[in-house]
Amino acid sequence: MVRRGELTDKAWRRIEPLLPATGGRGRPWRDHREVVNGILWRLRTGAPWRGIPERYGPWQTCYERFKRWDEDGTWVRILEELQVKDDSIGAVELTVSIDSTIARARRRAAGT
Repeated sequence: MVRRGELTDKAWRRIEPLLPATGGRGRPWRDHREVVNGILWRLRTGAPWRGIPERYGPWQTCYERFKRWDEDGTWVRILEELQVKDDSIGAVELTVSIDSTIARARRRAAGT
């Protein structure tokens, strides 16, 4: 069951081939999909890394994988690949938002 805000099967099929291979020496890695969902949860909520729910695995695993993939360029490759494919079929819609809010205060508010 896919929870709200988690990767759908369709989205997972698109990014799974772009992730580094699991395996090699040492302990087996925790499932990439669980960890990616944990990272997305953290980025979406703005909670501290230690606040990641246990269903995504240890928070340290999510943090280390996020950091490792940032350093080796995995996140950039995923973003570029998805943007290029979506843009080629016209599925990218760029939206620009400019905030022109002005907050004014009287001189008394500045302590003068």
